[in-house]
Amino acid sequence: MVSVADVAQTLRAAGGVATYRWLRRTHSRSQLARALDAGLIVRLRRGRYADPRVEEHRALAHQLTAVRSHLSAAMAHGWEIVRPPERAELTVPRNRRVERADADRASIHYAAINPREWSRGRTDPIRTVLDCARTLPFAEALAVADSAVRAEDVSVAQLRAGAARLRGPGATAARRVAQHADGRAANPMESVLRAIALEIPWFTFTPQLRIWDSGLWATVDLGDPIARLALEAEGFTAHRTRKDLHRDARRYTELTVWGWELLRFSWEDVMLRPEWVGWAIAAVGERRAGRGVPAPPTWVRAVHANVQ
Repeated sequence: MVSVADVAQTLRAAGGVATYRWLRRTHSRSQLARALDAGLIVRLRRGRYADPRVEEHRALAHQLTAVRSHLSAAMAHGWEIVRPPERAELTVPRNRRVERADADRASIHYAAINPREWSRGRTDPIRTVLDCARTLPFAEALAVADSAVRAEDVSVAQLRAGAARLRGPGATAARRVAQHADGRAANPMESVLRAIALEIPWFTFTPQLRIWDSGLWATVDLGDPIARLALEAEGFTAHRTRKDLHRDARRYTELTVWGWELLRFSWEDVMLRPEWVGWAIAAVGERRAGRGVPAPPTWVRAVHANVQ
């Protein structure tokens, strides 16, 4: 039986922020209402819910006369991310001295803060994305950027212009994130899968590629129309009903009939075993080039065997 606590677990698996529609794929209205009443989830705005840490970080920022920044700000903006930060990420003015006890309660960053950010208690959207792009691993930073663009809080043009002006540590990383940010990615898992695929020289994937081909009409999470290779990020809620299973089974079969290869990846592999995912995608390119299928790294092969 699904408990109210399972709602919080589902939200954490989504990175700490999720839409009502997404949560309803696995939970009833009454379960969501009970989780909200119990304080296990909080409502950011209509149709969007978050981990209670959003409110905890807001309260801590107020106590320390700081603003939420980086991933704490991303959550406050209602963006879906790979995982919530373990500690609140806060920014204070450069000349501010933070007591050791307070610094132990949060990750403190030092930078100028404009009046609008002070009034809202969080860094502006474009700054939040660029802060994350400068400090996070590429896959996690890309998920933040994709989510911000998807929410229409930041445009790709704004992001690229802002990244171009950056100097100092992390500027190159931020420009790479800006170059690849794309609001068509449906969720953080797809963003991470795309980040992995970007390291593979054989293919050029498009998020949410629509395929119209002589009787085949399908949309795939990531697709290369020239190579006719599709990648699917199979999350927890992919097949909630028999109708969902039937739809996807038919789609996968038709893709194969029409000459597409399809690789399907679980949340566990994309998020926890990216090296294996990268090997699988690259192996297709190697095989097609007539070089045979390379063996995956030994430790990846061993870990994967344990989950079969």
